[in-house]
Amino acid sequence: MKVLVTGGAGYIGSVCVEELIAASHEVVVWDNLSEGHRGALHPRAVFLQGDLLDRDLLMRAVQEHRPEAVIHFAGKALVPESMRDPSMYYRVNVSGGVNLLDAMVAAGCRKIIFSSTCATYGLPERVPMDEATPQKPINPYGHSKLMFEQILAWYGQIYGLVPTALRYFNAAGASAERGEHHRVETHLIPNVLFTALGQKPCVEVFGEQHATPDGTCIRDYIHVRDLASAHILALERAQAGFFNVGTGNGYSVRQVIEAAKKVTRREIPVQGRPARAGDPPKLVAASQKLQRELGWKPVHSSLDQILAGAWAWHQAHPRGYAD
Repeated sequence: MKVLVTGGAGYIGSVCVEELIAASHEVVVWDNLSEGHRGALHPRAVFLQGDLLDRDLLMRAVQEHRPEAVIHFAGKALVPESMRDPSMYYRVNVSGGVNLLDAMVAAGCRKIIFSSTCATYGLPERVPMDEATPQKPINPYGHSKLMFEQILAWYGQIYGLVPTALRYFNAAGASAERGEHHRVETHLIPNVLFTALGQKPCVEVFGEQHATPDGTCIRDYIHVRDLASAHILALERAQAGFFNVGTGNGYSVRQVIEAAKKVTRREIPVQGRPARAGDPPKLVAASQKLQRELGWKPVHSSLDQILAGAWAWHQAHPRGYAD
């Protein structure tokens, strides 16, 4: 299948492109490189540098390349930034997404797999969270993703698009060649490994009195390759669907740090910080729907596998793609 991957030079997008090409799909990458990296691009993918907000350029690109499906990763994804600059999040994640949908409709492309997030649920009423959990986002990032999910449903009804939205929990890990390099790194696992490498003085632990066994937040970590496999399975599906993507296992911040000490065989200093406003104590996925309807199963997502792969990649790329 010929697939357009927006954000295909970013962390999750680049690994998904790698897996798509390994599965014999033809890939066109669209990325403005604001967060992505040229070094993450797959040599067998066609690369188009462009912005979702450049509607005319996007229209021409989709018309020219005529993809059979779109996997849509491109977007803004930092919660604190969304609180400082909500306008940017609605412009990029909503308006930019609508530009993409209109380009698809004009070119006769009907299938889209969308990179959504568990942030659409906000502070969940119950854990594990299944797809029936009420969606009540508490920041513009989560709200912008929910808005686009709703727009997808309407474009499906009106134009016959077949959307799949995958609500990620915590993406982590690396393939042998591609890993996590954000210009502003907020994720726990890379920051833990930066500390093990001596690039950070300590790991900041935000809140140690949450309602969890050790007082630190619990999250569901999903290997980036397992995330990619969910997208590839969705390509083969003829029906629309909205799914959680997680393992159903939660690990606390302290558990991640202790596991990282064993994997890296290095000391990892910790500094306690005040809890962040709106940080849910526990976010864990119920992903039985994805397993049942798409036949998906996580195979790389044990915490030790995630940490070992990420550690190997960061050791080989201590400056990320800047190397």
